[in-house]
Amino acid sequence: MSRGNVLEGRVAVVTGAARGVGELLARKLSVRGVKVALVGLEPDELGRVSERLYGESAYWHADVTDHEAMARVAEEVKERFGRVDIVVANAGVAVGGPLVDSDPDAWRRVIEVNLVGSAVTGRVFLPALIESRGYLLQIASLAAITPAPMMTAYCASKSGVEAYAHCLRAEVGHKGVAVGVGYLSWTDTDMVRGADQDDGMRVLRQRLPGPAGKTYPLGPAVDRLVAGIERRAGHVYGQWWLRGMQGVRGYLPGLIGTFAPREVRRVEGRLSGVRTGLVGAGGAADERERGITGAAVATAAAVTERE
Repeated sequence: MSRGNVLEGRVAVVTGAARGVGELLARKLSVRGVKVALVGLEPDELGRVSERLYGESAYWHADVTDHEAMARVAEEVKERFGRVDIVVANAGVAVGGPLVDSDPDAWRRVIEVNLVGSAVTGRVFLPALIESRGYLLQIASLAAITPAPMMTAYCASKSGVEAYAHCLRAEVGHKGVAVGVGYLSWTDTDMVRGADQDDGMRVLRQRLPGPAGKTYPLGPAVDRLVAGIERRAGHVYGQWWLRGMQGVRGYLPGLIGTFAPREVRRVEGRLSGVRTGLVGAGGAADERERGITGAAVATAAAVTERE
């Protein structure tokens, strides 16, 4: 392994790798000489990504919430590549809109995929990471730092994975495993494009102050994630200003609780109807996996993110 590229020859697992952040992260890691195991729900898309990677790769079709399936994936990845050095828990879904209008099953699914699925991913790959003294990067979000109206499930799940990752770091650090949390703001993925299809959600986001209301390009954010993986960083920020949010996060619930109701009242009439399911290519894939059809067309504001 050359001194100039600490990632060369390593083996990385990326969940939610068919599109968006997961796909681009796999590509950028591959260019750096990393062997990549892609995991997700869209085998055709995963195959397409795998074929276009620079170096050695393979893909697995699996639901991150299915412990037995993910345990098999972990065994097969270890058998295929001989080791696992890096795991990026990136798979995630989201649903937007008022809690009272949300589909309880869709709301629960966000928690299952984003939180339970992340823990399943960590659990099944930890033995290999302990063996290699490797690195786990848990993708969280700005939603873990600050509450956002109309995003109760997503914020709850991302706050949960942040806490889970911090706890896990303390558990496995003495075994040589480093755990990082990756934070992304509104990045140009299926999630943001899907949310912007709903007039009310789009206007509400645009009213967020300063950099919090902007949409950021995918490439620079993923470059920051790669740099964090290289450093085995405890915290990785996809946009530079997110680091500064950590120092004021304790004040944010009170501030948002004071000013957000006025903005929500302004856009409520522009919101789509009852949220009935997950939207976006990844959300549709998740619903197909569970035998659900039609919901993806019904709601434009329920969105899927591959962070």
